[in-house]
Amino acid sequence: MCCSHNITEKDLQPGVQDASYLSRIKGMQFFDPHVHMTSRTTDDYQAMADAGVVALIEPAFWLGQPRTGVDTFRDYYSSLIGWERFRSSQFGIKHYCTIGLNSREANNEVLAEQVMEILPLFIYKEGVVGVGEIGFDDQTAAEEKYYRLQLELAREAGLPVQIHTPHRDKKRGTTRSMDIALEHGLDPAMVIVDHNNEETVKEVLDRGFWAAFTIYPFTKMGNERMVDIVKQYGTERIMVNSAADWGISDPLAVPKTAALMKEQGIADDAIKIVTYQNAIAAFGQSGQINEADFAAVKEIDQSQKFSGNTVLRGGQQPRIDKDSIIIR
Repeated sequence: MCCSHNITEKDLQPGVQDASYLSRIKGMQFFDPHVHMTSRTTDDYQAMADAGVVALIEPAFWLGQPRTGVDTFRDYYSSLIGWERFRSSQFGIKHYCTIGLNSREANNEVLAEQVMEILPLFIYKEGVVGVGEIGFDDQTAAEEKYYRLQLELAREAGLPVQIHTPHRDKKRGTTRSMDIALEHGLDPAMVIVDHNNEETVKEVLDRGFWAAFTIYPFTKMGNERMVDIVKQYGTERIMVNSAADWGISDPLAVPKTAALMKEQGIADDAIKIVTYQNAIAAFGQSGQINEADFAAVKEIDQSQKFSGNTVLRGGQQPRIDKDSIIIR
């Protein structure tokens, strides 16, 4: 593609799979600090790798249907530190995770009590870079109870906390989340407040917390608004993520946002800070992140197996040319 090609903002919107934006970010590397790859396909992994994503963090979250027993949580957490990490590595992406009881399922108190008993078995595992995503959904008493208990777990383990701010009454929920974290003696520098918007960002930054922004189609933040946030507030303690999950979402939201930032005149150094470096600085406080690992994971052998399983099927060979209309 000629370098004079005019990339429109429409090309760069989340959900649009037009590869024309890739020329803007060629050679850049990205770290997506909140993406639910359990919900994504191997094609998504390949597309992310092609777009420059070298590492990601997968927070434990609500899978869309309520779980009915503690063993379903045990298996899910095991998959985050096992199969999903392996699957990510097969596409050259370093996978980390955060482990926690999500706010929505905290309202099932009988089950939540059982989950709290097994959390210490997972938060100290290799590759676990924080307790999350935790916090509020409907801002119930049960959600607050288990949020507080998990803050204590994080404080005792010396791990960062990844906070899910509520979709409804977000400003009050965000303030309340930070107030409670401070009540438990957490250093704001150890707390990543996610799903911010224009209504919450100033208070989060003013109080010394990390402000994460989810680029999510039709809700949360669009990438045009994200560009304006960076222009207004700069890059300190700000990071961009996709949160791509089972809903209408885009696992390429971070590189697409970087492309739009570049298109609108934000310097490469600033783009790198909010789409790569800040995630490492925040979650690296876990002691689990080493940038050298991002390069090491590039040595891909898709014939490798995890519990007898590979990402290939029936003698498949890896698809190399992702732009080809022919699928062999």
